[in-house]
Amino acid sequence: MNGESVTGVNGNGNQGQTADLEGAVLERYGSAAQEVEACLCLPVSYNEALLNVIPQEILEKDYGCGDPSRYVREGETVLDLGSGSGKACYIMAQIVGAKGKVIGVDFNPPMLELARKYQKAIGDMLGYHNVEFRRGKIQDLRTDLEMVDRYLEANPVRSATGLVRLEEFQDKIRNEQPLIPDESIDVIISNCVLNLVRPEDKKALFAEMYRVLKRGGRVAISDIVSDEPVPEHLAKDPDLWSACVSGAFQEEEFLRAFEEAKFHGIQIEELRSEAYQTVEGVEFRAVTVTAYKGKEGPCVERNQAVMYRGPWKQVVDDDNHVLPRGARIAVCDKTFKLYSQPPYEGQFILVPPREEVVPERAGVFDCSRDQRRHPRETKGLEYNVTRISSSMCGPDSNCCP
Repeated sequence: MNGESVTGVNGNGNQGQTADLEGAVLERYGSAAQEVEACLCLPVSYNEALLNVIPQEILEKDYGCGDPSRYVREGETVLDLGSGSGKACYIMAQIVGAKGKVIGVDFNPPMLELARKYQKAIGDMLGYHNVEFRRGKIQDLRTDLEMVDRYLEANPVRSATGLVRLEEFQDKIRNEQPLIPDESIDVIISNCVLNLVRPEDKKALFAEMYRVLKRGGRVAISDIVSDEPVPEHLAKDPDLWSACVSGAFQEEEFLRAFEEAKFHGIQIEELRSEAYQTVEGVEFRAVTVTAYKGKEGPCVERNQAVMYRGPWKQVVDDDNHVLPRGARIAVCDKTFKLYSQPPYEGQFILVPPREEVVPERAGVFDCSRDQRRHPRETKGLEYNVTRISSSMCGPDSNCCP
């Protein structure tokens, strides 16, 4: 958790309400960087071996509701949205190792100061320096706010002309020196921060996550969700908002936000049974969700099929393919490859054609065709082989000619 920019739940509140909520978040998390606030976190179990190099000041001023760092692997480039005290970044620095990289993005200056305080000392202990912290809003991962601050120090805005020049400078750095470049990240994690972003910016937040991920990249997000919609009067309460309560996504809306941003393979990894808070009968609890990028692309016909193993009678994927258990379903080359990778790996039997269709000769897959793939499409229409193997017979069997 950190201090991201927020407003009321419906985005229609006046500027005073917006300022109250934004100020409450910045003040609360700025104070929480100085003094521990126990009510801003949930008990989370971490790998104790990864905590040994992290100073106690960082550990005790970390505020979250899950451990998305467990979904990170060696050698990856990781982005932590709302990195706060830096605890998760320093945990992941050890997981990704010297060949990996960890970038923390946070909006709250006191939290960034705390995270950077021990940066060199921790790197020296590890024997490598693979962590950096950048100031920005997680719903705008193009704008480097520290570059903006330096510009304003040298060029204070005192007129409309000055404001235009500031906007031109921001456009320039967003395009030429983005805080996080396109398709530069293997995995994004976040720990109880997305709920602090104002509702009208949440679509941009998910689009930004998608933009910076490499194709095949993924997210692992721990956050707070509500079991029913949050009443407007609760959403306008600055204390509840800054406590990661009233800005929470409703459970289904949280998953739908990933879908609308074009993520696929969306999966609930954990949903706590016990509520974090209950307010006027609305329950708020921690959830961890993973999702992947990379299902776009042309649909190419290479005579491939997949067979869903079960146990469900049938399933529907994020492209609305209906996959009955045990049926040979025609898929394009893109989907065929997708099903061979996480998170689908192992759930399907992949049926390649008897004779490979090289990409250069492949046509366009007909998405309107009958979904089932006749075996002759895979084997070839001229396939007319008879083969009886003697190895199928036992030594005393008379079944073989």
